[in-house]
Amino acid sequence: MTKTNHEADVAFIEALAKLLRENDLTELQVKREYGEDDSLNVRVSRMTQPVPEQPAAIAAPAPAAPAPAAAPAAPSTPEDPASHPGAVTSPMVGTVYMQAEPGAPAFISVGQQINEGDTLLIVEAMKTMNHIPAPRSGTVKRILVEDGAPVEYGAPLVILE
Repeated sequence: MTKTNHEADVAFIEALAKLLRENDLTELQVKREYGEDDSLNVRVSRMTQPVPEQPAAIAAPAPAAPAPAAAPAAPSTPEDPASHPGAVTSPMVGTVYMQAEPGAPAFISVGQQINEGDTLLIVEAMKTMNHIPAPRSGTVKRILVEDGAPVEYGAPLVILE
């Protein structure tokens, strides 16, 4: 690879990082083909998990004081759905679809009884529709995502009890 290509690649990666920040994305992956045996694979990502955890851990400063004061006994369970024992999380980055096709009924609704293996929703990743099955039988207590919303790996989708 020539120095010119190297400088162009660095500029390309910097542009991807800027795109990531400006559009509030958490991950971006691109493959750039230069020729038959020459390509550049770039994956730019940023962590977003530490941001929600910091306000709960820092209760002393004035801006964070009202939230912990409102519920000091158990702030993690009601406020952080990911820590709920019944949380079903996304196995991938993608877009959520609540029904099989537009106009079709939703796979689940709050209060619905479901069986292990039932489809809860679909996460589309790279034009592949991935049915997300219920890991256990139970009742749908909360649906934490909206139809067409982007999700990250590990993001809570549904609360089952």
